[in-house]
Amino acid sequence: MNILLVSPRTPTTFWSFRHALKFISKKSSEPPLGLLTVAALLPEDWNLKLIDMNVSPLTDEDLLRADYLFLSGMNIHINSMREVIQRAKKVGLPVVTGGPLVTTDPQLLKDVDHYVLNEAEMTLPQFLADLEKGKPKKMYHSAEFPDVKQTPIPRWDLLEMDKYANLSLQFSRGCPFDCDFCNVTVLNGHKPRTKSAEQFVKELQSLYDLGWRGSVFIVDDNFIGNRKTLKHEVLPAMIEWMEAHDYPFSFITEASINLADDKVLMDLMVRAGFDSIFIGIETPNDMSLTESNKKQNCGRDLLKAIKSLQQNGLIVSGGFIVGFDHDPPEIFEIQRKFIQQSGIITAMVGLLNAPTGTRLFERMRKENRLIKTMSGDNMDGSTNFVPKMDIASLKKGYRQLLKNLYEPSGFYQRLKTFLSDYKLPIRKVGALSKDEIKAFLRSLWILGVWEKGRVEYWKLLVYSLTKFPEKFPLAVRLSIYGYHFRRVARKLAFQ
Repeated sequence: MNILLVSPRTPTTFWSFRHALKFISKKSSEPPLGLLTVAALLPEDWNLKLIDMNVSPLTDEDLLRADYLFLSGMNIHINSMREVIQRAKKVGLPVVTGGPLVTTDPQLLKDVDHYVLNEAEMTLPQFLADLEKGKPKKMYHSAEFPDVKQTPIPRWDLLEMDKYANLSLQFSRGCPFDCDFCNVTVLNGHKPRTKSAEQFVKELQSLYDLGWRGSVFIVDDNFIGNRKTLKHEVLPAMIEWMEAHDYPFSFITEASINLADDKVLMDLMVRAGFDSIFIGIETPNDMSLTESNKKQNCGRDLLKAIKSLQQNGLIVSGGFIVGFDHDPPEIFEIQRKFIQQSGIITAMVGLLNAPTGTRLFERMRKENRLIKTMSGDNMDGSTNFVPKMDIASLKKGYRQLLKNLYEPSGFYQRLKTFLSDYKLPIRKVGALSKDEIKAFLRSLWILGVWEKGRVEYWKLLVYSLTKFPEKFPLAVRLSIYGYHFRRVARKLAFQ
C-alpha cells in the first residue's frame, strides 16, 4: 500500500503563532503528532508519506501516487479538510478520516469512504483487518479507551523537522475534572492513562537521536492528572535523562491550577526542564466557575496561585473565557484587571462555546439556545449558542478587552509585571541559538522601527536590560509573541 497522510492547513489563529514564526524562519509551531502516531500503527511494509499542509503543499502528484489518503484534524481545520477530500474525490482516491472533529461530528465531513473514530489504537486495527479481507466498513468506533503503554513511538522519520519551532510528545490522555464546556473527557475520558517512565524516556531518546535540540510540547490536556506516577516515576526518570544529556530540551505542557498547591511537583517539573505551562483559568468570577463546574478553580485565590507558579520558575500561559450566563456587564474590565495583574503574557481570551457532546452542549440544546457547531477558533469572536448577555454588547466588550490587552501600552506594561514577578530557574543555559539571534535582530526592525508601538518596545528593552538582564532573551521572545497576538486581535476588530 502507498499511504498518504495529510495534516490540513491551520488558519492564522492565536495558537498558530504564524506571525511570530516568521522571526525564526519556521513554518509551523508544532507537528501533527496524531498522524505521526497513526503512521506508527500501520503495517511496516507499507510506503508512507506525510504532508503537513502548514509546511509543504499538497500536490496532485501526491494524490495520484497514493492508494489511500489518511486525513485527521479538529474543528478549526474543517474548511481545509473539505478541500482535501474534494481533491481526493476528483482523482478517485479513497479517504480514511479520524481525529477529534469526526469523532464528535462525523456528519460535518461528507464524501469520506471510511471513518476511523475515537482513539486509533482501538479502531485502526479493526479497519486494517477488514481492509486485508477486502471488506472495509464505512464506520469504526469504540467506547473503550486504550492502554497508552502500548502506543508506539511516533514516526519522526516522516517529518521535515527543521520546519517546526517545537516538537511534540504525549505522556497521558484523559482528565480527572469535569468542566462542562470541555470536550477532553468526551474524547479521552476522566481517568488519566499514562505511559510508563521507561516508555516516555525512550521517546525523549528518539528525538535526541534524530538531532532535535530545543522546545518540546507535551500535549497532554492535563499533564498532572496522575500526580503519583509523575512524582515517583516519570519526573525522576526525566531528570536523570536530562542531566545525563546536558539538558537538550525545554518542555511546555498544560496543567490544572492545583499544580500551584504542590511545591514538590513544581520543583520536580522545573528540574526536569519544564519552563512553561498553560492553565485553563477561564475567569476570576466565581459564579461563572461554579456554573461551568470548574471546581478546581473555585474558591481559591487565582492570582496568588499564578504568582506562585511564576515564582517557582514556570511561565504561565492562560485560557480565559467571557460569555458565561453569570458574567456581569463589567466582566470585561474585571478580566482586563486580572490579566494585567497576573503578568500572563500569553492570555488567550475567547467567547464561550459549547463543543458537541459536552454537558454545556446538551444544556444549550435543551434550552433551545444552540445555533451551530463551534468553529474551533479560540479568538474569532464567535459563539455557537445564544448567550444570556446581549450579543452585540458581548462582542463589543470582547473586542475592547482584546485591544486593551494586546495594544502596545497594555501589553508591555503586563510584560514588565511578569519580568518583575517571574523567578528564572537556576539551570545551565547555553549560548544563544542562531534562531534567537535572528529573532532579536528582526525584532529590532519590526517591533522597534516598523510597528507603531516602537517607543514602548524600546522602553521595554531598556527596562529589561537595566533591571533584569538575565531575563532579556525571554523579554524579547515574549515581545514577539505580543506582535503575533496583536495581529490576530486587530483582524478580529475589523470583522
